[in-house]
Formats: sequence, structure tokens, C-alpha cells
Amino acid sequence: MHPKEYKKEKNGTGHMTKLQLENSEIIVGVDFTNNKRVNEILTQEQSSSFLLYPGKDNFNLSVRKSAEINSFMGTNPHIFLIDGTWPCARKILKLSTNLQKLKRVSFDNKIKSKFIIKQQPEPLCLSTIESVYTVLNLLKKGNLEQCETKDFLIPFEKMIAYQLDYILNPNSKNYCSSANRVVIPKNTYKKNTERNVIFEQE
Repeated sequence: MHPKEYKKEKNGTGHMTKLQLENSEIIVGVDFTNNKRVNEILTQEQSSSFLLYPGKDNFNLSVRKSAEINSFMGTNPHIFLIDGTWPCARKILKLSTNLQKLKRVSFDNKIKSKFIIKQQPEPLCLSTIESVYTVLNLLKKGNLEQCETKDFLIPFEKMIAYQLDYILNPNSKNYCSSANRVVIPKNTYKKNTERNVIFEQE
């Protein structure tokens, strides 16, 4: 996790994911090349490590059969996720030579993020907790994960609902009278400063 994300986003989806997911941990930094804890994980015997990161040549969990997933990742995989804004994530990967060397996994995302109060580079970009939720379900196909994910996103969904209610409450200091109340596409990241509240159709 990037230090900016760790300090400023105590209710961020990375922290929320950690609380929801057993056997997970947050490691804070920018350049992890010489990070003691990261390198301990990378050198553990009888385990393998992977980086979840978008890319065309990655091992795509969405299109692989269960046997292929199991064979590729082994029985005791560790998956690293980079948590921060997209510019911060790119910087972490650029500096961290140990993470650069990891085999990468990704997935085909066909859903739009429910994180509608935040702008993303592309409409199909997901928050950390949504990405983890997707990966957990895909790993269950390869019998590498057995956790129950039915209620995994509930805290995240409740946070979004609470913040939307707050923004749309006339008595709130953050009330936004001009917020759109219709379904519109997400704005491209940082290209439009207009504040939008976007409601999804059921």
C-alpha cells in the first residue's frame, strides 16, 4: 500500500479488504526492492508469489480451467496487490524490482465498479476490494480458495450508500445540489472536474 493511501484513506478499500480477508496483510511503502517482509514472503519455501496487475500477456484467471489455475499457481500461492491511486501504483511497480520479476495474473472484468463516488481511469476499473472479491471467486474454480464470498462486499456497499446519503442530504456540509441523479457514464479520470453522483439501474 502506498503511504498516501495508508495515511489518508483509513476507510479505503485496501483497509476494508484486510479486515474482510484472513491471511492477508498490509505492507506500506513505495520501493519494496529491499523491503524485509516482502522479501521474506518471496523466498518462502514450497510457496510461489504472483502480482495481480493488468496486462495482455498475464495469466488470465477468467479464461483458464481449474486444472490450469492449480498447476500454474501451486498449492500455496501468495498474491501481491498494489493499493493506491493508479499513478502511485505505477510508481511502486517501476521502483520495486522484486515485484517486477513476479509472474502476473489478471482477469477479464465485465462489471462496472460500484465505487461510483470516485473517478477511475476507465469505467471497468475496480477498487481493491472489488478486485480481490473477483479473484477469490476465480481461485475457487481451481480449488485454491475456499472462503465464502457471498457477504464480502457488504461493508463496501454500505460505505457507498452512507456517503451518497451524506452528499445528497441538504443538511450536510458536503451537500451537492448539482449532483446528477440520473445514470451517466463515469467521467474519464481527472479530465472533468464536475462532481457527479451516479446511480446504477437495477
